[in-house]
Amino acid sequence: MQNILITGGAGFIGSNLALRLRSKGYNITVLDNLSPQIHGEYPLQTSPLFRNVIDKVHFIQGTVTSKADWEKALSGQDVVIHLAAETGTGQSMYCIDQYTEVNIQGTAKMLEILTNDRNHTIKKIIVASSRSIYGEGKYEHPEIGVVYPDNRSEIDMLSGDFEVKYKGVKVEPLATDEGSKIHPSSVYGITKQVQEQLIMTVCPTIGIAPVAFRYQNVYGPGQSLSNPYTGILSIFSTQIQNGNGIKIFEDGTESRDFVFIDDVVSATILGLEKEEANGEVFNVGTGVAIDVRRVAEMLINKYNKQVAVDITGNFRLGDIRHNFADLTKIRTLLGFQPEVSFDEGIGMFTKWVLQQKLYEDHLGNALEEMKKKGLYK
Repeated sequence: MQNILITGGAGFIGSNLALRLRSKGYNITVLDNLSPQIHGEYPLQTSPLFRNVIDKVHFIQGTVTSKADWEKALSGQDVVIHLAAETGTGQSMYCIDQYTEVNIQGTAKMLEILTNDRNHTIKKIIVASSRSIYGEGKYEHPEIGVVYPDNRSEIDMLSGDFEVKYKGVKVEPLATDEGSKIHPSSVYGITKQVQEQLIMTVCPTIGIAPVAFRYQNVYGPGQSLSNPYTGILSIFSTQIQNGNGIKIFEDGTESRDFVFIDDVVSATILGLEKEEANGEVFNVGTGVAIDVRRVAEMLINKYNKQVAVDITGNFRLGDIRHNFADLTKIRTLLGFQPEVSFDEGIGMFTKWVLQQKLYEDHLGNALEEMKKKGLYK
């Protein structure tokens, strides 16, 4: 399996993966539409990620929503690593057609081409799924045991109560394993669920090994500092660097599982190279929950800048409270172990940020857009 197509291969995860695979001797083709939201209006000048790969891979500028672009990109490939997607929980709640078209229909187009071309050479497809498919995730009820709560009440959150409840009782978060209930709470999560299920359902019927990775919050050097819709480390960093202070949603104790980009690349390559991955879905994270307030404090310390931290009590509809990964399965089957702690990773990330140009803080505009649509309270 020497020829690998990476869709979204000029993005954050894709470009890092492409470079690692190239160093291992694989031939890499990248299909990417160079979205201005990620790469800027002039990618050769404004996108370090694109510049990192353009001379090292066979690059096709195109979109997964185009059958012709898919046919061109799939020709002669052995493996597809399908990363191309619209990302961001908040934006997905009002760009519903766009997220559905790219994430679901784009994947469907690939599968339809392969289903109707029995001479295809694809042996394996790896799809980037997401922790967002778990919705509010897995919790422990003091009397019932394991439960899977629905979305939090808007009335509760408007009164400043952000805790997750089940039948009116506060519950405690548990690590989410791959057998946990899938019940996404955002359009983005729904599209990732369907995308994953399409791959895992169709591929075995046409002789292709499917693998799905449910990535947690991926971060590290190279992620976009200008996109106000994804990546709280980037958003907070841009706020601090502009001296604007940090705005934290809810009460600041909501948490996420932050996994460093190098670990995500390593996990994905294990899925590529190990037969044990075939037909399986895996969580990729650290298994450690870090609350948002701690993230803000660590960033301020690393940048050595005194800025205000405003715990606003505002919230976005579609956001979850907690989620962190149970890594038992990926450790057991693939031997994966995250190597970069959050303390180490945030150090490498902030060192990189300090070497970049100062980007304009667009978070206010993004929140205003959501507020107009009734999604930011």
